[in-house]
Amino acid sequence: MIAMLTGRVAAFEDGACVLDVNGVGYLVSCSARTLDFCRAAPGILTLLVETQVRQDAIVLHGFADAAEREAFRALIEVKTVGPQKAMVVLSGLAAPDLAQAIAFKDRKRLAGIKGLGVATANRIVDEPAMQKWAVGRATPSAEGPALPAASLPPSSIEAEAVSALVNLGFRRPEAMTAVGDAARRMGDDLVLAALITDALRTLAPR
Repeated sequence: MIAMLTGRVAAFEDGACVLDVNGVGYLVSCSARTLDFCRAAPGILTLLVETQVRQDAIVLHGFADAAEREAFRALIEVKTVGPQKAMVVLSGLAAPDLAQAIAFKDRKRLAGIKGLGVATANRIVDEPAMQKWAVGRATPSAEGPALPAASLPPSSIEAEAVSALVNLGFRRPEAMTAVGDAARRMGDDLVLAALITDALRTLAPR
């Protein structure tokens, strides 16, 4: 399996680039963000690669960094989210932003990605494996510093609730999960005090 390619970009195609590696051209599917990285590269560049073998073809997916490749691997495990849809997601949100959106269950932010749709956005947010992936990457460590306000969803009641729980002594990953679950139970009519109280019912036994 091909895990990495180093060469020069010979051409760009729709959603892909042709990477010339010692005279051999590899067609590599990429997100819009990775394609921008390729366009900005002055010469030789390296792409991390995920190789997928199908009955009719061997498909290479390229990534500018390991974070994007990890996000891709997590996304394609979600039912009905294949490689092409995963690239749509990663074209709309960088891996750290995707982790934040999923950890905070920010469905609107995901659904706003062009070409994704509400149903798929909800499926990604609700997938337990994606929640586990996101929480682990939304915070540097369980005891790490609070996330800067600029990285939180704008005017997010959920973000305020998480901050309040952290100030009470709970670890941020646990607070994020509890608040996200509570928000889903409460629906669209979120009230900060009620959200914190509901999340505390989950956290208190710990």
